[in-house]
Amino acid sequence: MSVTQQYLLDTYRAAKVGEPAPPAPGSHDWQAVREMRDYGRFRAVVQERPARGRLRAALARFARGGRVSGGAVARTPRPLP
Repeated sequence: MSVTQQYLLDTYRAAKVGEPAPPAPGSHDWQAVREMRDYGRFRAVVQERPARGRLRAALARFARGGRVSGGAVARTPRPLP
């Protein structure tokens, strides 16, 4: 059974019983995406990691071939004389 068929069946049952119709499929998708993003940010803060910019920084490191985000190049420290 497809999502549309299930929605139509639920709408029919609700109308027959006199209840309000359920929301259409896909009407709350963006809200679910925002809630998942917020939950990921919350988990990052709880684990003491940066809450924003993690994906962009990771993609920048990957694109630069292993460099640290922010434009700084990861270097080996010089030995002391």
